[in-house]
Amino acid sequence: MNRFFFSKNKIEKLSEIDFRQLSDYQGVLHAFARTTYTSVYVIDYEKQAFEYMSENPLFLCGHSAQEVKEMGYAFYFKYVTEEDLDLLGRINRIGFDFFEGIPIEERTHYTISYDFHLKSDNGKKILVHHKLTPVFLTESGKLWKAICVVSLSAERGSGNIKITKQGDKEIFQFDLLDNRWKSVEKINLSDREREILQLSIRGFTINEIAEKTFVFPETIKFHRKKLFSKLKVTNISEAISYAANNRLL
Repeated sequence: MNRFFFSKNKIEKLSEIDFRQLSDYQGVLHAFARTTYTSVYVIDYEKQAFEYMSENPLFLCGHSAQEVKEMGYAFYFKYVTEEDLDLLGRINRIGFDFFEGIPIEERTHYTISYDFHLKSDNGKKILVHHKLTPVFLTESGKLWKAICVVSLSAERGSGNIKITKQGDKEIFQFDLLDNRWKSVEKINLSDREREILQLSIRGFTINEIAEKTFVFPETIKFHRKKLFSKLKVTNISEAISYAANNRLL
């Protein structure tokens, strides 16, 4: 557990002001989980446990949501591949180092995302995309509860650590080799690229997209090729997944 909990993310005591934040926020979580294809869960850093777990099977590895909730962090040790378990420990520390440098009033505006491998219940490895966003802070500014969203990754391998701020075009990307954060510009899609993605999501073929947008199929192929290069993917399924995970649509 020391891979995941240390002085910067351990909470010793909660105040009455802290508890006033809660009311019935879990009702909102249940509603949100019913409306998304992603897996949703909540980490409680004071209890060092999972407070909420949605029924989406992607992150359950053959268990029920209640079973995974009861397993808590033992779930990671059982179902994350060994090499990626070490990576998650490292991400945890560099993420909280970054978080500590953010003004308290802005901390809930940031999201960290990364990719890691899960071992499914049939023994196969699945690369998932994981996003963590603060929901509640303690009175002193420590992270108390965070909502996590898990979907299939469009990347080729684990890592890909990024931090984004709500409404900001700048993305902080962590270089695991250089061991430092780098600032990069958020990817912007052209209207045509966005249109191709939206129609592809609806199941339109290249010829059907061309017909609907009044251009030649070769033009659609040209824009798709540029789109794949921009997103660093190799096919339209990966492009759709990447665009959805990174809120480009």
